[in-house]
This record gives sequence, C-alpha cells and structure tokens, in this order.
Amino acid sequence: MGKNIQEIKEVKGFLPRSIAYAERINEDFGEGLAGFYESIWAEREGGLSMKQKHLMVFAIACSNNNIQSAVKILERLQKFGATRVEITDAMMMAAWTGGIQNFTDFSAAVLKEMERLGY
Repeated sequence: MGKNIQEIKEVKGFLPRSIAYAERINEDFGEGLAGFYESIWAEREGGLSMKQKHLMVFAIACSNNNIQSAVKILERLQKFGATRVEITDAMMMAAWTGGIQNFTDFSAAVLKEMERLGY
C-alpha cells in the first residue's frame, strides 16, 4: 500500500471504495486517486473549512438526487459542527439548483436521518 493510500486510510478511518478499486487496477492509479482525494479535502489557509466543503458536497448530492450520499454526508456535517439551519439552507439551495422534484425526492430521507442524528 502506497503512502497516499495509507494516509487516506488513517485520516478517514477507512479506504474509500474508489481508491480501493483504482489500486486493484493499478497501484500507481490508486496512489494518484488518493493524492487527488487528499488535495480536495486538504485544509488550506484562507480556503474553505471542512464544514463548508461538506455543506457544498451535501448540497450537490441533494441537487443531483444522490440520496444515499446526502444521508451519509450528514454524519460528517455533524462531526464538523454544522447546524440545522446550515443544513436546511444547503437543502434549499439544492432545491433551487436541482429542481423541486429532486427536493421532494431527497428531503424525506434526509429529514429522517437528521432526526436520527438529533438535528
């Protein structure tokens, strides 16, 4: 297992499936994908916070009607201190960009998970 892949595993606590699959195809491909992943999620001075990044990907997942991903991201949002208002603002932005039908589709599952997490 290469350096980038090991670092991702340590930071996340697990290895994302995309990196595991890429490594099975080719070790260099796996390392490259792990480096890409690290670059995206790195905290940079003056850049977006981890909470802001997760709010963005949450809104994108919702607007793309990727319900499974949106629900999983809620746990990360909780870890990074996102408030209910921030999450619902992101949901409303998703309704704006993805359309009201997507909002209708994803909101039931997201609201149920928010309730489970205590939001």
